[in-house]
Amino acid sequence: MAGFRDFLMRFRLAGPPGRAAPGGVPADRSAELSAELEPPLSLLEQAEAEARAVREQAALTAEERRRGAEREAEEIVAQARARAEGVRAESADRVRRAAEAESAELLASAEREVCAVRRQAEARMPELVDRVSALVRAELDDPGGTAPAAPGASGAGSP
Repeated sequence: MAGFRDFLMRFRLAGPPGRAAPGGVPADRSAELSAELEPPLSLLEQAEAEARAVREQAALTAEERRRGAEREAEEIVAQARARAEGVRAESADRVRRAAEAESAELLASAEREVCAVRRQAEARMPELVDRVSALVRAELDDPGGTAPAAPGASGAGSP
């Protein structure tokens, strides 16, 4: 890079005013400027090349990660599909067991009700048999139907 002295040299007087100087070589300002700007521009080109390389590497890394994520997603989906049948079977088995348990409970409840009805029938049977036999005897003893009915035979008694 140009030093401070070179910078100041830009502003030096070309010569005293007056008549033209004898044949001299004119100063080449564009050459001086290009010589001054060449080092920073070369550094800038290097920085651009590095930035380009970083962008290309980042694009490659991003594509690689994208492909890796796609593979991982495909593996996850494949594993989920493989497990789906087992999960379905397990759920169906759980529902079936719950239905069997409910069915067994209903069956046990029905059996308890049957036992209660049988006990009640067995408890009422002797009274009902006595009533029926009394009605039949009364009918056989009085074929014309003039005898009074047996007690509780009017149908108003207990069931």
